[in-house]
Amino acid sequence: MEIDLLITPEWIITVDSGNQVLRHHTIVVDNSRIVALMPTSEAEKHYTPRQTVALPQQAVLPGFVNAHTHVAMSLLKGLADDLPLMDWLQHHIWPAEAQWADAEFVYDGSQLAIAEMLRSGTTCFNDMYFFPEATAQAVMESGIRACIGMIMIDFPTRWGSGAAEYIQKGLALHEQLQANPLLTTAFAPHAPYTVSDDPLQQVRHLAGEHSLPIHMHVHETAFEVQQAIEQSGMRPLARLAQLGLLDQHFLAVHMTQLTDDEIALLAQTGTHVIHCPESNLKLASGFCPIAKLTAAGINVALGTDGNASNNDLDMFGEMRTAALLAKAVAQDASVIPAAQVLRMATINGAQALGLDAEIGSLEIGKSADMIAVDLGTLEASPLYDPVSHLVYCTSREQVTHAWVAGKALLENRQLTTLDSTAIIAKARHWQQKIGATP
Repeated sequence: MEIDLLITPEWIITVDSGNQVLRHHTIVVDNSRIVALMPTSEAEKHYTPRQTVALPQQAVLPGFVNAHTHVAMSLLKGLADDLPLMDWLQHHIWPAEAQWADAEFVYDGSQLAIAEMLRSGTTCFNDMYFFPEATAQAVMESGIRACIGMIMIDFPTRWGSGAAEYIQKGLALHEQLQANPLLTTAFAPHAPYTVSDDPLQQVRHLAGEHSLPIHMHVHETAFEVQQAIEQSGMRPLARLAQLGLLDQHFLAVHMTQLTDDEIALLAQTGTHVIHCPESNLKLASGFCPIAKLTAAGINVALGTDGNASNNDLDMFGEMRTAALLAKAVAQDASVIPAAQVLRMATINGAQALGLDAEIGSLEIGKSADMIAVDLGTLEASPLYDPVSHLVYCTSREQVTHAWVAGKALLENRQLTTLDSTAIIAKARHWQQKIGATP
């Protein structure tokens, strides 16, 4: 049988329900999908590929799902560091965005971030930012997969005057993107402290009507929770529950401040938690109790947050930090083992976005969204367990290939759909403009 592609690595890390690791097997891809996973000797007998990729030292695994990003903020990387969240936002980031964040800024920043993510093993990301149509354009040109957030915030920005306009523009974008198989959308109200009850009720109604997820920062800091109690007498999560937002389509990002009763509420409602450990650490926001969350049966996925608060989009770093931090917070070295944190970076993110039937694991019938990682380096030797190595000892520089829907977007560390030289030049142009700001 003639097919598009045979990929033969040393290991196939499936991240399926049994966390199978296959050796001396081949991935058979045709018409953008995985049609077989079989011993290499059998694949060579049964299939005639149009292309064969032999990867004798590599592990092939599902591409990472970066479940929370603000990709355009890659142009603000390092602009304001070593500050607490509200100081960072109110005195540095929001003023910079007010001056610079237009459609051109968002498009150029999205291109830069997508290039970084592909070279770091991310093949799908979930975004929240202004001018989402510009991010969507960058996504379509690159070939990566994305969920584009329809941003919502009470106050006016360069993208909209208020809730009504944000909703109108978001729904128009949702309609435009429906025909693209690599793009989905989600409502993205910024946070409980920036979005009031009426717009949130509209979002809840529209999300149900259109079967869309809702993606929101929640309980990011102790200050946020205390301020909400002083203003309304309620913790933010309780308010969201009262408004009817918490369910299996709600993605709560950060969640560093949680009581046991709130964890029970999340489990009861099926709410997903998106953990951004490095951003939370850098902003001293707190610790998400992911060992307790996973023990309660809550789906926990990983995100990097934006480049301005991380300052990279590296899911390898996020996995390692998440695993180590969870052990320290729980005071238990056995919690969140390597296989579990790898699931957080792949299939759990896909599940949160409602894409787990399509991506997140290497299984027959799923889209061929995959990455190859070189485990034959000096730094990776010796190797007893490839999954452990991916979490505890691998860097993003070891990512050699990335495919989305069977199309190679990274080959031998070279981007195939993006011009690295031009992207760097644009980034330096923005650096000169923004750096010269009085």
